[in-house]
Amino acid sequence: MSAPELSVGLVLLPEHQWLDAAGTTDYLYNHSYDILSKLYTDNPELVSKAPRMTFHYISSDYSPVHASSGPPQTPTCTYENCPFVDIIIVPGADPAAEAPKGFVEFIQTRYADPKFKAILMVCTGSMCIARTGILDGHQVCSNKFVLRMAANNKMLYDKVKWIGDRRWIIDGKLWSAGGVTCGIDLAAEYARQHFAPEIVQAAMDISEYKPNPAQPDPFAYLTEGLGL
Repeated sequence: MSAPELSVGLVLLPEHQWLDAAGTTDYLYNHSYDILSKLYTDNPELVSKAPRMTFHYISSDYSPVHASSGPPQTPTCTYENCPFVDIIIVPGADPAAEAPKGFVEFIQTRYADPKFKAILMVCTGSMCIARTGILDGHQVCSNKFVLRMAANNKMLYDKVKWIGDRRWIIDGKLWSAGGVTCGIDLAAEYARQHFAPEIVQAAMDISEYKPNPAQPDPFAYLTEGLGL
């Protein structure tokens, strides 16, 4: 049996939170054939179950994108020419900033594709996606501190059912996480639902990380009184 395949697109929004992107993407990649084949040389049966992953780094053009920290990120494709990807990861950026050229149409088109599996939104990534309309009527998590700021300033998209007491939530093809580190837990849950249990455990072992459940959320107090 051939190993499963997974193509991943990481959206490089300007000044996105570096850990939103790196944590989510790298934890997911720790389940891959490329990683596990190097570390489990004595267990070919396990390695055979590891997904073969390909990654595409997406922006409006090929100019380097600067995150909140870390080195400039080099796009490998644009919103116009990105090949098909099974899932898209959207790290958090400034939700009040103007959407990059092509971003809204790209998200809308990919989400509407019946072959598309999931969009993973981390931190304020969901607030950046809200302007596309695909979140309307759905339950969605976001950074709780920013949710409070937006609610107090009457800047929340009111057609979205914002959730304030979970680290992550799944609503159909919409996978969303709370602030920053919650993205790692979201990636872990995607892996748990789609990869072999042995692969999931192997990634936990090499990462020395035990993923957090959606609840209880120790930071739920940040949205108390907002009615979310």
